[in-house]
Amino acid sequence: MPTSNNAVPQTGVWILFAGLFLVAGCLRAPVTGVGPVLGMLQSDLGLSAATAGLLVTLPLLMFSLGSLFAPGLARRWGLNTIILAALLIIVTGVLLRSAGSIALLFLGTAVIGMGIALGNVLLPSLIKSDFSARVPLATSLSGVAMSVVGALVSVTVVPLSLQFGWQSGLATVAVFPLCALFIWVLRTPAAGGSGRAERGGNRIWRSIPAWQITLFLGTNSLMFYSMASWLPEILTEAGFSAAYAGTLHGEMQLAAALAGLSLAPLMARFRDQRSVAVAMASLIAVSLVGLLLLPSWAVVWVALFGFGSTACFLLAIMFLAFRTRTPAQAAGLSGMAQFVGYLLAAGGPPLLGILREWGGGWQLPLQVGIAITLLMAICGACAGRESKIDL
Repeated sequence: MPTSNNAVPQTGVWILFAGLFLVAGCLRAPVTGVGPVLGMLQSDLGLSAATAGLLVTLPLLMFSLGSLFAPGLARRWGLNTIILAALLIIVTGVLLRSAGSIALLFLGTAVIGMGIALGNVLLPSLIKSDFSARVPLATSLSGVAMSVVGALVSVTVVPLSLQFGWQSGLATVAVFPLCALFIWVLRTPAAGGSGRAERGGNRIWRSIPAWQITLFLGTNSLMFYSMASWLPEILTEAGFSAAYAGTLHGEMQLAAALAGLSLAPLMARFRDQRSVAVAMASLIAVSLVGLLLLPSWAVVWVALFGFGSTACFLLAIMFLAFRTRTPAQAAGLSGMAQFVGYLLAAGGPPLLGILREWGGGWQLPLQVGIAITLLMAICGACAGRESKIDL
């Protein structure tokens, strides 16, 4: 029987890819799926706007907190075991969140955030171990999975909630991690791949290249979650209807999927990733300049933002694999980058809201966003150099 991917049988390779797709698909949808039914939650549970906003911030804080523990857990128990545990934690959180009370809503959201944090951190390590010769392809597949599953949840959660109640609508999200669990127990890891990981070293926090990657991921996460939170408000203040603003918000998801599909073949044309990183960060800057100066073309600017932001996120995931020598080092660097990155992301939406109040509109927040994307481009130019981080 022909084999590939470190002597894993061909059928095993397809299971590895299916497992990667489903695991990656569980790392965004359980959180983003709440947005479309947030109004129902507020109405049914009597949540204030500020309390409802915590449902957006809480997972980001849990992403950051969980990033500190994931590398150590993987070293002790192995990638396979911890990713399996992460999927079980996500399922548990989804069911708790759907139980119907405010306390369980927040508890379930926190549990989901912790499970996703483990998966987020270990995804680059999984890619490096099981797809070491196919890092761009596997990373792009992960991005497509996040966008596709996120879109499926966004499209289905509202009609299901209207028909059966928001509890049932949110509970159906558990289908995806349950499918991932089924595939996960069938998979055969690549040789030397996803077993117990060796210690990656503690010097990573003193590494300048590690901080370049961390800031590239962190500034991108800050901008993505800020725009995901405030884009409808920006558009309605520019004169668009709420319905059309929602449509453009969905367009951002579609553009994200296109980034995942196109990045792997694009990466095959470059020996290092500096020019690609700068180009993708520049797309984000152009989109913000467009929203600032020519908001009537928002359909173009939103698509550019979605494409550029997702491409930068996937590039950062690739850097975590390209710049390290072992899966354990990839997990350690990923933990550092995502701890800092999601702390920045959690502060992004409140920061833009404060700037809007100070400036009396969205001009000042967009100007600050442009400056942040220029910093992102500089970090990407540094992080994209072909080299290994010595730990």
